[in-house]
Amino acid sequence: MALNLSVKIHPVVLFQIVDAYERRNADSHRVIGTLLGTCDKGVVEVTNCFCVPHKEHADQVEAELNYAMDVYELNRRVNASENIVGWWATGNEVTNHSSVIHEYYARECRSPVHVTLDTSLAGARMGLRAYVCVALGVPRGKQGCMFTPIDVGLACYEPEIVGLNLCQKTMGGGGRSRQVQPMLDLAQVAEAASKLSGLLDQVVSHVEEVLAERTEGQAAAGRALLELVNSVPSLAADTFADAFASSVKDLLMVVTLAQLIKTQLQLNEKLTLLTSQ
Repeated sequence: MALNLSVKIHPVVLFQIVDAYERRNADSHRVIGTLLGTCDKGVVEVTNCFCVPHKEHADQVEAELNYAMDVYELNRRVNASENIVGWWATGNEVTNHSSVIHEYYARECRSPVHVTLDTSLAGARMGLRAYVCVALGVPRGKQGCMFTPIDVGLACYEPEIVGLNLCQKTMGGGGRSRQVQPMLDLAQVAEAASKLSGLLDQVVSHVEEVLAERTEGQAAAGRALLELVNSVPSLAADTFADAFASSVKDLLMVVTLAQLIKTQLQLNEKLTLLTSQ
């Protein structure tokens, strides 16, 4: 059953793991922690995590489990829907001590997952892997376990996508400032429309190349395009233009009201300060 699991990790979890690795003690070569999230229909969605202080020796592992449970209980007060789903560790491989740590998390949740994040950037990339522990052995004989890889990928909420796009703008640039400011709502809409237009141009160009038999078509791409076309509402051009214009007017009205409320609050704050003086 555990082999059918797949893991979806949110970007904020990766940022937290990297931050914990950067803040580690000088004598720590590996950092571990608890994964929090939900498990539904064979998909483990990891939405949060925290670091667990520990020390690894040649023959044993020392972890502050009481600290881990205290942090978990505090997190439950803030978000009761997040449960323990497994644990994470920095590095690109499973170590000899991983089975001992995994045994603890097996008592805290059913079928815990183990995620490794290669913060050393081996191979010029941050490798992300996920495992489940499968029991091995013979009946009434010696028992063991084996970490088996499972599918792992990224999942994003819409606010996370906005944050990632903003972070992406700070990459590169040489000597330029790596600080960026969030754009206004209308500027974000214009940028998204421009990107969408560019993607549509690429799709049209690819379809024309396939029809002209200059490029070999792919069945998966064709099915995806067919699904995309069928998802578009069947509306006349005039009806679609009117609906789109109405949506834009609603957006402009919301932006205007938000700016008016913000201005009113600022004026009220200044008037309150003046009267108090």
